[in-house]
Amino acid sequence: MTDDQEAKEQNSSHPTSIITNSQATITPKPMNFLWWIRVALYSLFVLSGQSVGTLLGRLYYTKGGSSKWLAAFAQLAGFPILLLLYFIPTPKQPSDPNNPQIQIDAQAQSQSQSTPLKSLALAYISLGTLVALNGYLYSVGLLYLPVSTFSLICSSQLAFNALFAFFLNAQKFTPYITNSLVLLTISSALLVFQSDSEDHKGVSAGKYALGFVCTIGASAGYGLVLSLTQLCFSRVIRKVTLRAVLNMIVYPSLLASAIIVAGLLGSGEWEHLGREMDEYELGKVRYVMNLVGTAISWQVFTIGTIGLILDASSLFSNSISVVGLPIVPIFAVVFFGDSMDGVKVMAMILAVWGFVSYVYQYYLDDAKLKAQRTSVGGDETSVGSALNASIARVGE
Repeated sequence: MTDDQEAKEQNSSHPTSIITNSQATITPKPMNFLWWIRVALYSLFVLSGQSVGTLLGRLYYTKGGSSKWLAAFAQLAGFPILLLLYFIPTPKQPSDPNNPQIQIDAQAQSQSQSTPLKSLALAYISLGTLVALNGYLYSVGLLYLPVSTFSLICSSQLAFNALFAFFLNAQKFTPYITNSLVLLTISSALLVFQSDSEDHKGVSAGKYALGFVCTIGASAGYGLVLSLTQLCFSRVIRKVTLRAVLNMIVYPSLLASAIIVAGLLGSGEWEHLGREMDEYELGKVRYVMNLVGTAISWQVFTIGTIGLILDASSLFSNSISVVGLPIVPIFAVVFFGDSMDGVKVMAMILAVWGFVSYVYQYYLDDAKLKAQRTSVGGDETSVGSALNASIARVGE
């Protein structure tokens, strides 16, 4: 009974690795030096990919682009680059018959090899459809909103992800996480009352409202995608390998790209792409470079996002993207002449405050987990048993 109580007290935001025995479980990973290096690298991918991709997407519209479906396709079209990663050799699991943790991992690997094809297909189709919808909604939002306003509204995705993670990933709401979500929600809500006429230049009030609603909808969808991705790894795939991660990116991206292309052809926007390229203010070469750069940037972002989901959690992955909020609006002011009035500044401060609040909770969780491991003692078997007993079992 004591072990069960300890399991329920564990916060599911701890870094996790997927282990399968008689019942799927998630075991905390030790946050060692290499873990922090990986998280730092993935965070850099998220921040740089998101910032560059968003700015290039806005540049496309600013200099004469108008196809929402093409802009959405540019967010996904770079996924074939990831096919090269399939050729990277993966290190084999070290074998130590005296290590109970490795025995469990070996059992998990053998059991997880028989993942039902139907379940995998359903997961890929669901995620691919959501990714396509989110891509189009983001394109509409970026078309009708200034990039600074757009990026600040996107901070609401953390609140949506936390809500979905609560129901799907057993994420618990601590006071600091609750404070973070409240601040991020208020940050986005402030922009509803944005009255600066500079933010509406060339855009009617109706289109501005449409852009706002589409961005909120895309943020909600993105939060759902992150939680569903983590759920797929814990319930369906039940293993964390390079190939499994790549499959989770490539197959949904392939389906999403096909849906976007169908939308591009069905909408008739493809008929105007030739004229759009000819009339692009920066020229044909830079028109193509803009789209290619956008595609590569969002793939860098995707790699970072999936990496953080696997080494941390979907909520932590989403919170890292929120820290890019001060980056995009500042560059938007410099390159696009966006206004930065008091409302936007307040929204930015609240968003950053919310992010810091969540990261502090993550730091507390890390310190608590280290203290629990230290108090267990030096016996490796006892340590392994205590860690496995203290996990939050999926489905409980």
